[in-house]
Amino acid sequence: MQDSIPRERLTGPLRRESVKKNVAAIHVSGKLTLLQRKLSNVLLLNAYDTLISQPKHRIDARTLCLMIGYNSNDLDTLRDALRGLAETVAEWDMLDEKGRQEWGVSSLLAYAKLKAGVCEYAYSPALAEKLHDPKVFALINLNIQRRFTSGHGLALYENCYRFVRTGSTGWWEVEIFRRLMGVDDSAYYETFKHLNAKVIKPAVEEVNRTSNIEITPELRKTGRAVSHIRFRIKENKQLAMFDIDDGAAVRASGTYGRLIAQGVSDRLARQWIQEHGEEEVGRKLDYVSGQANVRSPVGYLRAALEGNFEPPVAEAPSEEAREAAARRAEAAAKKAAEEDARLAERDARRRRYEAVEAAAGRRNPTQRDSDRRLFMSRLEGELEREDFRRFGWKSALNASAIFAFWEEMQPGLFDAVEAG
Repeated sequence: MQDSIPRERLTGPLRRESVKKNVAAIHVSGKLTLLQRKLSNVLLLNAYDTLISQPKHRIDARTLCLMIGYNSNDLDTLRDALRGLAETVAEWDMLDEKGRQEWGVSSLLAYAKLKAGVCEYAYSPALAEKLHDPKVFALINLNIQRRFTSGHGLALYENCYRFVRTGSTGWWEVEIFRRLMGVDDSAYYETFKHLNAKVIKPAVEEVNRTSNIEITPELRKTGRAVSHIRFRIKENKQLAMFDIDDGAAVRASGTYGRLIAQGVSDRLARQWIQEHGEEEVGRKLDYVSGQANVRSPVGYLRAALEGNFEPPVAEAPSEEAREAAARRAEAAAKKAAEEDARLAERDARRRRYEAVEAAAGRRNPTQRDSDRRLFMSRLEGELEREDFRRFGWKSALNASAIFAFWEEMQPGLFDAVEAG
């Protein structure tokens, strides 16, 4: 199984690293198996942008398996997991915007079907509304969730991670905690000794070993019986590298520093170290630094790594050979610079889309409808309007118009993006 999701194979919302999980959605999914829990997160990520605007959603079945770390052609298991989501009841009990208590119940999926290699599914309108407008949410990193091997561990991570900024979950009644872990219907776990030994301790160990947070359970008793539990939470500095764009561990190496000193970009330095290893990259750095008349050290180093250049044993290369190597190095350096420029442009575009999404999310429902109607009225072609109907503010066909519209709406919205 791969440790991280190959984002180059993904498109649209699936390229995001994290999915917002509504408090209600997290709390009611305790009975899900590990596979079902991972599946529910990916389905929500895929559908999030159009949860309200579209009644059903589609995702390639093999991509879905890739995203949950299930690299198998056994679609029977996927069918069983989808069936489990459709048969699992979601229940929420929360305050609405006016402070009134609201209770509701729904299946996690209204329906799901697999046809021609595509998974189609839908949420009930009531649940979709709750999932789309989380007032308190956790950012579930999909690369981290793939590393969990137990449902209890992933359930505990989801319920703790949203409190990482406050440092504690607050006190939960033991009965509530059993429900969060999906064991509230088991008489065996009514005994705290069993709950602690079989659920709490293994789950805590997996969260601390696997994720980007460290948690410590604390107990409170009523009389002689444990009645409440809470978890102290802090960031796990040693496992920060699990975040897909976090290269702190690589950046701390001496080889990385040597690459940067040679003019290698941050992205390329981390990529080379991860692909070839520190020792090999260091060896090639020594080799390149020992060559005379190298006009483009970065390009020559790329050629040395990709072509596995080694110093000749018997005699030094001829002047003609050195010139040929230098030309190859220059061509490689130019190609690398163009690739870096393309990646930088793509990254800036992604950050602009994220800024638009955040700005739109801060508007109330009436304002959001008004914004969409106003923008739609400015589109001249039916093709552009149709693309906006389908993809909203993520419409690639209308990217320039979308960015100009939101810059007009909120001047300076993209200043931080450009600075970043």
